[in-house]
Amino acid sequence: MFRNSSRGGSKSLSGIVVIGGETAVGKSDFACKLAKRINGEIISADSMCVYKEMNIGNAKPLGCMKEVKHYLVGVVSALDYFDAKIFTELAKKSYEEILKKGKVPLLVGGSYLYIKAFLYGLAQTPKPDWKLRKRLYSVAQRKGNEYLYKVLRAIDKEYAKKISPRDLRRIVRALEVFINSGRRFSSFHNWNKPLYPYVGIYLTREKEDLKRRIEDRLKGMLRDGLLRELEELMNMGFERVLTSPQAINYKEFIPYLKGEKGFLECYREAVKNTIEYAKRQRRWFSKQNWHRINLSEVSEEEALEEVIGIVRRFIRPE
Repeated sequence: MFRNSSRGGSKSLSGIVVIGGETAVGKSDFACKLAKRINGEIISADSMCVYKEMNIGNAKPLGCMKEVKHYLVGVVSALDYFDAKIFTELAKKSYEEILKKGKVPLLVGGSYLYIKAFLYGLAQTPKPDWKLRKRLYSVAQRKGNEYLYKVLRAIDKEYAKKISPRDLRRIVRALEVFINSGRRFSSFHNWNKPLYPYVGIYLTREKEDLKRRIEDRLKGMLRDGLLRELEELMNMGFERVLTSPQAINYKEFIPYLKGEKGFLECYREAVKNTIEYAKRQRRWFSKQNWHRINLSEVSEEEALEEVIGIVRRFIRPE
C-alpha cells in the first residue's frame, strides 16, 4: 500500500502512479515494462480506447494487454455515449480493485482532462440537455466550431484556455451548462487539491522526433487496416453518435471513404491534427509539477530505471 506522496495526502491514504505525455511518445510500451517491474496494473486514461470496435486508429496496447491487466480499454461500444464522469466512476472502481490485489495502480494516457478529472474530481454539473446540445451542434455546422469557441471564450475564459477551439464536444458541453445553470463551467471544478496521493511522470520527446513517430504510427495503422476498420464503423452508424467520431485518425478519413476528399489530403489532415493535439498535451503536462523524462535524450532502459527509483521512493518514502 502507498503511504505517502510528494503531492499531498495523509500517510493513511493509498496512491497512484500517473504516466502521461504526448500522443505517440511511447507511454503504453513504457508503462507496460514498468508495470511488469513493479507488480502493477494499468488503468487507461485514453478517452477513445474505451470503445470496443476502435482498435487500430486508437493504438490500443493489445500486445501488452496479454501480459499486464488493463482497465477501461474496450469497455463500451463506439455507438455509446461516454464522458469524463463515467470515466472517473469506472477508474475509481478499477483503482480500488488493483489496491485490493496488493498491486500498484498506474493511470496511463494522454487524455489530460480525464487524468485531471480522476485526480481532482468532477463537480456536480447539470445533467445533459440533449435537445439543447443538438441545437448547439447545428449552430456549429452552420457557423463553424470557431464561432462557438469565441462565445465560450467570452463567457468562460478560464475553461476556454484549457481546451482546443477544435474540441467541439467540450465547447458544446460548457455552453450547455452555462445556458442551463447560469454558471461558468470552470466554476464547478476544483483543480488544486488532489483526491489521492500520486506521483506524476511526464514522458516527452523532442518535437521532430515526436513528429516522425506520429507519421510512422499513422502509416502503420493504415497498413494494419485502419480504413477497413473505419468502414465497418460507418456501416454501424458511427457518424450519428456524438463522441467516438471525434477521434483523431478516424474523423479525418471519413470524407475519403465517402468520396468527398482525396486520400493524401485526409492523411495530411490526420497528421496535422495529431501534431496539434500533441502540442495541447505538451502545454498541459509541462505545467504540472511532475517528473519529466525526455525519451529523446536518454535510452528507454535508463528512463525505466529512473522511473522505478522514483516510484519506489513514492511507495516507501524514506
